[in-house]
Amino acid sequence: MESLSPADTGWLLVATAMVLLMTPALAFFYGGLVRSKNVLNTMMMSFASVGVVAVVWALVGYSLAFGGGSGPLSGWIGGLEHVGLAGVGMEVHGTIPHLLFALYQGTFAIIAAALISGAVVERMRFGPYLAFLALWTVLVYAPVCHWVWGGGWLADLGALDFAGGTVVHVNAGVAALVAALVLGRRRDHGRQALLPHNIPFVLLGAGLLWFGWIGFNAGSALAANGTAALALTNTILAPAATVVVWMLLEARHAGKPTAVGVATGAVVGLVAVTPAAGFVGPMAALALGAVAAIPSYFAIVRRSRSRLDDSLDVAAAHGVGGLVGALLTGVLARAVWGGADGLLAGNPGQLLSQAVAVGASLAYSGVVSWGILEGLALFGPLRVDERREGIGLDVTLHGEEAYGTGEGAILVLPKPVASEPRRASDSAGPVIEPARLAGKEA
Repeated sequence: MESLSPADTGWLLVATAMVLLMTPALAFFYGGLVRSKNVLNTMMMSFASVGVVAVVWALVGYSLAFGGGSGPLSGWIGGLEHVGLAGVGMEVHGTIPHLLFALYQGTFAIIAAALISGAVVERMRFGPYLAFLALWTVLVYAPVCHWVWGGGWLADLGALDFAGGTVVHVNAGVAALVAALVLGRRRDHGRQALLPHNIPFVLLGAGLLWFGWIGFNAGSALAANGTAALALTNTILAPAATVVVWMLLEARHAGKPTAVGVATGAVVGLVAVTPAAGFVGPMAALALGAVAAIPSYFAIVRRSRSRLDDSLDVAAAHGVGGLVGALLTGVLARAVWGGADGLLAGNPGQLLSQAVAVGASLAYSGVVSWGILEGLALFGPLRVDERREGIGLDVTLHGEEAYGTGEGAILVLPKPVASEPRRASDSAGPVIEPARLAGKEA
């Protein structure tokens, strides 16, 4: 029986905080990519995931993902023995407190759910979005997590997923694609350029994501050991290779590399190396990151020319990146680094196991995510009306502006008649009237 390790516990405390930071980092990454009138709503979608998913995870999600289960369903879903974190306390789980393990895994559930928001920004009502977060965590994330990490049927099959290529990224990527299809396109999609309003936000978010991802991948060793060091190394090298290839692709096909492209390439590389981080050597990680850039880059190019409005390319970056990373894990993995040998080491069966894991996650997440959204639609519209969409979701859903006119400004929503605003943040924005001092009405 293993005893509590202060070193391992200390490292997991830090790693848990780093993974939690990834969700606010995602808020900046996504927030910079949307128009200024929707930046607060977009960022709130990530912050709301911290609240909703953490509560759901503590109440029932952890138990369904990591509970033992019983009978014929034990390989498919965990049991209810840990509902409300019952039986989850200071007892040793491996070499760390059980409670710390549960919270570390909860930060993965939080970021997975938040990723989906990038496909529905600038048009989804906030209430249905919160309901979707809760239901998706229970009905989709927890079961897939159990299949791979909770002793479920994909674990028995031998599928390798070191830190969440399948559980987090393929799972969230296909859910995002389904959500984009169910909600439909933004009213301006295909009619005008929908440009990022704050590229420094995008770079800041990508940088913080890269930092937090070290906790995501290296922390998944669940110990301060050589495997954690390997995962950290690969988490730096693979995205670096993706960034280089991404810049070359942009220079070749678009004429010049861009800051948004560099940030996107870094995230794609991080996604792709996630399932392989503790199973491949550094040179294999470089190769994986370089190869992963190509399908995601062209998926984004193709999406931008289509009618699909996956607003922030969640499916192309996380879905495709996670899929490629999971399959390449089955090609490049070596038992000497951890896990099992892959195709290049003479074990084609590992690639088959990876393909089954990816296919099962795609099918299950796609179907159940569609069912959740269609079910929610029975209780009310999923998206805002055209007037609110035109004004912007910051004002109409939250009564706030990211870039207002200063203290004392009052927001007055325009009436649905043709009129010229006196001042507006953009052509479809609210009228901003300066408030008079001394408590008088504007």
